[in-house]
Amino acid sequence: MTSAKTMGKHEFAETRSKRKRKSKSSTSGLQVKLQCDDTNTIFALLLASLSETHKSNSFSLVKKCLSKIRTSLLSEIHFRPILALLPSLLNSKRPEIAGRGADIVGAASLASFEMNNEIASDCETLKGLISLLGSSKRKVLFSACNTVLDMSTTTFGQQQLLKFSALEKLMFTFIQIPKFSNSVSLWSEGNGSVHCLKIGMGEHHELSVAFLSATITLINACDAEQLQKVPVSLLEAFFTLLKELWSKVSHQRAVKGAIKVNEDGHYCKSNIGVNNLAEAIFRVSINSSSLTAALPFEVVKGSLFGTSESSFEDFILNHWEFSPFRLKKTSNNLNVNYIFGPFIQSLGWTGNVPSLLSSILQGLVSCFPIASDEQDILNFLSDVKGKLGCPIAYGQDIRVVKTERHSRKEVHYFQRFNSGCTREPHYFTIDDVLKCEQAYKEGYTVALRGLEFRYQNIAAIADKLAVMFGQPSVGANLYLTPPNSQGLMRHFDDHCVFVCQIFGSKQWTVFSQSSQLLPRLYDDLHGSDLNSTMAGSREFLLREGDVLYIPRGFPHEAYTKSGCDDFSSGFSLHLTLSVEVEPPFEWEGVAHFALHCWSENKERPCYDDCISWSQKLDLVCVSLLHFAIKIISDTDPTFRKACLVAADSLPPHVYNWLAHNQKSIFCHVIDKIHTESRFLEVLNSLEVAIKKNEDPYQRIRWLWFLHPKTESSKRHYLNESMIEDLLSFCARHRDEVEVAFLGVKSKFCSEVVYENIVAGFAMLLQKYRKIRKQYGNGMISLHDKC
Repeated sequence: MTSAKTMGKHEFAETRSKRKRKSKSSTSGLQVKLQCDDTNTIFALLLASLSETHKSNSFSLVKKCLSKIRTSLLSEIHFRPILALLPSLLNSKRPEIAGRGADIVGAASLASFEMNNEIASDCETLKGLISLLGSSKRKVLFSACNTVLDMSTTTFGQQQLLKFSALEKLMFTFIQIPKFSNSVSLWSEGNGSVHCLKIGMGEHHELSVAFLSATITLINACDAEQLQKVPVSLLEAFFTLLKELWSKVSHQRAVKGAIKVNEDGHYCKSNIGVNNLAEAIFRVSINSSSLTAALPFEVVKGSLFGTSESSFEDFILNHWEFSPFRLKKTSNNLNVNYIFGPFIQSLGWTGNVPSLLSSILQGLVSCFPIASDEQDILNFLSDVKGKLGCPIAYGQDIRVVKTERHSRKEVHYFQRFNSGCTREPHYFTIDDVLKCEQAYKEGYTVALRGLEFRYQNIAAIADKLAVMFGQPSVGANLYLTPPNSQGLMRHFDDHCVFVCQIFGSKQWTVFSQSSQLLPRLYDDLHGSDLNSTMAGSREFLLREGDVLYIPRGFPHEAYTKSGCDDFSSGFSLHLTLSVEVEPPFEWEGVAHFALHCWSENKERPCYDDCISWSQKLDLVCVSLLHFAIKIISDTDPTFRKACLVAADSLPPHVYNWLAHNQKSIFCHVIDKIHTESRFLEVLNSLEVAIKKNEDPYQRIRWLWFLHPKTESSKRHYLNESMIEDLLSFCARHRDEVEVAFLGVKSKFCSEVVYENIVAGFAMLLQKYRKIRKQYGNGMISLHDKC
């Protein structure tokens, strides 16, 4: 027997040569075997080789097996037995094997919907894949990230990745790796539409692009609760990076617009749409508590109502929804403009109006409307999918208009965009901003909506005012009017406004209201008679710092003129803060809410054939009493006024005074229901509404949202399918229903408790305020305005 020590060079070389030939022979045999599609053969080879991956031959065999599997998967030949080996592949200490294992998972995820679900259901595979997102090897990171994107092509895959904290891992790794350079470009393979723009970055940033794409994809698959589970520090750090990218994207879009695909490859193209980035920023920020700072009550009170101790109470008693009111800036209230100070500073006003226009309009995005009764922000995001982050749209966000003196009619500078002929909204470009400057020179007013969604300072003012008046939200619009010009024609609004003069001056004429009944939000105001209100008009000249309150229903118009007292420029920039009183928050809404709560507390069962005769009568009578409240509201001015029972953040003496005031109104409303609800009038009016094909309960559909959707149709006698049955039932049992109606009305009016209603009503308001706050946070985060 020859030992290694005594073996000569010739024998050692010969032995080594035999080993090499043997190895080559084995490899050749493997190639023959791998030419077939025998799953069992590949599975057996792979399983045997995985236990000895430290050997070079085994390592080579594993790689060849994985290559064969991946190719077969792409050819839609499923290798389900091999799926059991995926955790071992992903957890391999060999980065090359782990990376190829991730490639297998990605290819399988794309092979079919069923395969995607099968892999996403395997907890060990998911854990192994997510662990690779922290690898120190760039190639493995890239493979793992691309696999996450492949798995995210299904909703189930997205939710499983979120369940196993893939989002947190992606965020953490993205923060660690080198970021994209300052060279950010927008590209489009299509016609350059704002909906098709995608983001391109500097060369050699494939890894950053992949991680950003995967992270944004999972963020946009989250609900608010899932995002709240991400550590705050991690979320804030990632949010900062998103905002930096958004700033570059916004600048690129405003200055250069989109470019066609760069075939030279000077930048890394991504499939991240501008709208995807905007949605991710929106989602991350909806529950933020730091986007707007709270303003003290005294500051807002002094700026809008006066500095005296009783100024707010005097306003509520003598002017709120009753009479115009002007607060003039004097030496005694020099802080009147304090709340608008940050906004004024952010404008960078230098005395040049064109530069002021550019400062205001550039970088703004469209604020798509959200339904007034929306209770889930995800529904809004679904409605605007693919549109979020678009530039401002004409008509929706901005109008450029003037009133001609001879015809007294409004004329739009962008007439083709206001004709109603275009199906798609016109999104503003830098050229349109320049056209606004030219329009201003020609006497047109630039009107911008939704400032509370664009400037943090205005959002804080609007939020505080909404809290003070117990309403879900307050809007804010901006109007820039050139000298000797009138923007909007004479009109009245369905909401109260506080006109806040920021720069220049403007002459206002406010006419007396034509009806004691206040117009309601969403009422059709077209064709309303304004000529009958000429008598009793009042003139107000607003200078910088002045505030004018105009109640809803009071016709008004305003114009600028040169050389007005101490002003020579003659132009005007003012804001309007709009208090929109939605149906639940009128006193009619409070009455419906009180009746609803009283009825619910009776714990009556659902309306069906199983309930007793008396219970059925009660449900019918509650429905009739709801309609009776509507009838009273059509003639009694009090029922249309705003209810302030949920007003908050007031000093104790103001709160106590207001609570006493509101309780008195509540008692008046209940007394009216008791004395003026007449059975025959209700029944006849209900029949007329049905014959006219009107929905008699349209104004109280919001009550349905107080319950889960699965229960709402059962617990109320107000859905469409039951209304005619209601009339039929009343016709068949008229006498019994009338007696029961009087009994239900008396019990409700005697048993309802104001204090209980206040507590429940405050909770209702918080439901509305929550969705508005989330929407506002999301929109504010898409604007870099102070």
